[in-house]
Amino acid sequence: MSNWATFFLGVIAVATLSTAIIQIMALVAAGRLARRLERLADTFEQELKPIFGNLQSIGRDASRAASLATAQVERIDRAFTDITMRMDETMHLLQSSVRGAARHGAPWLIGLRTALTVLKSIRNRRRGSASDDDDALFI
Repeated sequence: MSNWATFFLGVIAVATLSTAIIQIMALVAAGRLARRLERLADTFEQELKPIFGNLQSIGRDASRAASLATAQVERIDRAFTDITMRMDETMHLLQSSVRGAARHGAPWLIGLRTALTVLKSIRNRRRGSASDDDDALFI
């Protein structure tokens, strides 16, 4: 072999060795990065576990509060419905009582009105005769 061939063979060997060293360094760096990412993920998970626990308890509490509020609204709705029905029944009873009293009291009122009309006409007749006498004396 010639000197040049040996020289180029050496250059190829050095290039291959440097490529292999660079690849090994890249693998070591990737391994370190993977370990750091794993530690970061573990730390992140440990930090977030209490937060997720708190969020779950908040969610349970909110769900319980919503169900209690729904139950209260349903109770209030039932109470208003009952009150409305009772008021309606009371109004019907009151109306029927007033109508009954009016039916029984109407003849009395008609009689009273007739009596007052008769008394008024009698008074007007007496005044009418007295006013006729006064009119004759007025001249």
